[in-house]
Amino acid sequence: MKAVVMAGGEGTRLRPMTANQPKPLLPLVNRPIMEHVLRLLKRHGFGETVVTVQFLAALVRNYFGDGEELGMALSYATEEVPLGTAGSVKNAEEALRDDRFLVISGDALTDIDLTDMVRFHQEKGALVTIGLKRVPNPLEFGIIIVDDEGRVRRFLEKPTWGQVFSDTVNTGIYVMEPEVLEHVAAGEPVDWSGDVFPALLAAGAPLYGYVADCYWEDVGTHESYLKAQADMLSGQVGVDLDGFEVSPGVWVAEGAEVDAEAVLKGPLYIGDYAKVEAGVELREYTVLGSNVVVKEGAFLHRAIVHDNVFVAPSTNLRGCVVGKNTDIMTGARVEEGAVIGDECVIEAEAYVSSGVKVYPFKTIEAGAVVNTSVIWESRGQRNLFGPRGVSGLVNVEITPELAVRLASAYATTLKKGSTVVTGRDVSRAARTLKRAVNSALTASAIDVRDLEATPLTVARFETGRQDAVGGIYLRTTLGDPQGVDILFFDPDGADLSQAAQRKLERVFGRQEYRRAFPGEIAELTYPPRVVETYTRDLLRRVDIGGVREAGLKIVLDCAGGVAALVLPSLLGKIGVEVLTRNAGLDEANPTETLAERMRDLERLGELVSSSRAAFGVRFDPVGERISLVDENGELVGDDRALLVMLDLVAAERRDGRVALPVTTTRVAEQVCRFHGVRVEWTSTSQDVLTKAAAQPGVIFAGDGRGGFLMPEFGGTVDGIAAFARLVGLVARTRLTLSQIDRRIPAAHLLRRSVPTPWAAKGGVMRRVVEAAGSRTVDTTDGVRVVEDDGRWVLVLPDPAEAVTHLWAEGPDADAAQALLEDWAAVVERAGS
Repeated sequence: MKAVVMAGGEGTRLRPMTANQPKPLLPLVNRPIMEHVLRLLKRHGFGETVVTVQFLAALVRNYFGDGEELGMALSYATEEVPLGTAGSVKNAEEALRDDRFLVISGDALTDIDLTDMVRFHQEKGALVTIGLKRVPNPLEFGIIIVDDEGRVRRFLEKPTWGQVFSDTVNTGIYVMEPEVLEHVAAGEPVDWSGDVFPALLAAGAPLYGYVADCYWEDVGTHESYLKAQADMLSGQVGVDLDGFEVSPGVWVAEGAEVDAEAVLKGPLYIGDYAKVEAGVELREYTVLGSNVVVKEGAFLHRAIVHDNVFVAPSTNLRGCVVGKNTDIMTGARVEEGAVIGDECVIEAEAYVSSGVKVYPFKTIEAGAVVNTSVIWESRGQRNLFGPRGVSGLVNVEITPELAVRLASAYATTLKKGSTVVTGRDVSRAARTLKRAVNSALTASAIDVRDLEATPLTVARFETGRQDAVGGIYLRTTLGDPQGVDILFFDPDGADLSQAAQRKLERVFGRQEYRRAFPGEIAELTYPPRVVETYTRDLLRRVDIGGVREAGLKIVLDCAGGVAALVLPSLLGKIGVEVLTRNAGLDEANPTETLAERMRDLERLGELVSSSRAAFGVRFDPVGERISLVDENGELVGDDRALLVMLDLVAAERRDGRVALPVTTTRVAEQVCRFHGVRVEWTSTSQDVLTKAAAQPGVIFAGDGRGGFLMPEFGGTVDGIAAFARLVGLVARTRLTLSQIDRRIPAAHLLRRSVPTPWAAKGGVMRRVVEAAGSRTVDTTDGVRVVEDDGRWVLVLPDPAEAVTHLWAEGPDADAAQALLEDWAAVVERAGS
């Protein structure tokens, strides 16, 4: 039986360590990762192995040769272009005919029992057996769920937290029958988990999962690289270490010289022919490569030092990686998470801060303090985007310099000569940062249409209306006057998809920004009459028939924000009597706290009831979301406001579909059924809801947080359009908001958040699926469990915080509360 080792990956997230060598050759305790894999194969009898190579393929072939030194027979299958995980194996098909084979990654550390996995495969009569492992954080892997017999029932590649239904992940280790290659197209990029396995599962092929009780670490990040070495030194993984254990946990390889006055606190490893002088202190989880010299007074703790490095006196290395042939000079300090590439010089007294990446062949001058990466090639970075775009404290986390880098990265993803729309709220911080954004875009050959202070809804509208390829909007973080959000739009004015966000993050992480030549510097223009165009199109597409005849009186609160720039021209054309408050632009208070919002809503209610108005509307500071007050001055909560708008739209249209997030009360289904309308449930992600609202036949969408989408006008959340639509609906129905609210059944939907450590989130979701048993389970977003009597609970991990959210709904408050308590207990037990 042959094995296939996949060794073609670039390992971009591990750069600069992989800037000039392939990931499989990265050393783990002085042996390449792939060598540990090959030794594992040999222990289990896989002597004949095919290695698939692509990136820097010659280096892999030159290092391992024909495998004679390992007592194996190695051959190579070279990809001219990346072919994916399945395509690379298909490329080696000539060597794999007529017998089952094993596929394993050449860049993951494991001691899995391959013999037992093959036995399991044979007993089950499987076409494919997938090696599975339970991990704390499954986000970076493909998650898989199997039944009691081990048969695969469902899997999903690299899910969001809302899609996590298990912590059992795909290790990339497979036992396969040769006929599986018939399902892989030759010469094309094909992936096992993304392309082949879903097709086989749909066809009913016998796919099984072997849940391994073993060590497995995907060495894909700097953190996992350090962790893998620490685990090897502490004996958590079954691998052989070269050398002698001179004291518990202290390994010294052949030819190394260690002065008796050196302080060694294991576990640690000193490579062959390394030299450690007196006065050196080597602490836990330090690894010295071959021929490393460490001079007197140096201190190393959790430092990984590759071959032929010189460490001068009085240096301090903590939790870092130092590439081969590098010199660390006297008194230099390299902090946690820093990575120094190959053949660098860190001169005397230089300070390399935490997380800094210094790419190969660089010199850091004496005494320099390096707080940002010194780039030569690309590296990976995660978590740039949050639920509100790119957010942070003004001039602390979000500085003009950061705004320039972000805008430059965004411009680099676009073609030269493209047009981008920019806008902001009324705050001075947003105005300052937008100037930085405009400069970076034009310097990158991107034309800019600057709308200046304008509602977010108008900026989205103008982006989608023109030939713009995207947009950037800056606003004060809701409820935090010290924070700012930077939002990026796609060509339709919607938030960037997760794929587009990842593309921008990759460019931002590499810091390889495009700059225009002098003759290519782009233009900055200020388009005229944008508000008039927005108002005209809104009134043309949104039905306001019957408003003048109804003689409505309405009270509006603009919250001191940019909605006040649009409403005067809109209201005059709608034909309603309006009392407006907080209509001035307030630069000093560009946002509102929850207490301020509730205070203003209370005041709005008083004005509505005293003036006998039909209802009141309060806009958020950027005009995106609205809050409603009925004719009695009572606040209509966001959940009820969604049902009121839904009832009005559905009653008038009597056909079509509405898009709602899965966190919405199922009373919405009753409302829709009554009016002959269907519900399409979506995840809670704003971009997913936006895409659903853009589908043909969708007449309405809402997110339950004051955000409404009017598909007849635009595909994004728009508070101003929602207001205009509401005015027309109320005028024509001749019912008050409280009357509409009363005819809708009461909803008993409760919510709770349970603190959950990041490391436990995957286990929590697996436990929830297991606890669901035979109940109906919906994984549109998170895991929604439906009881036989219709009660339901939704468990959804938060993507940005260490909490898990639960929603529970029942026929009454007591039933919902009991259900919530039961499942909160499940989550708490699983997360403890």
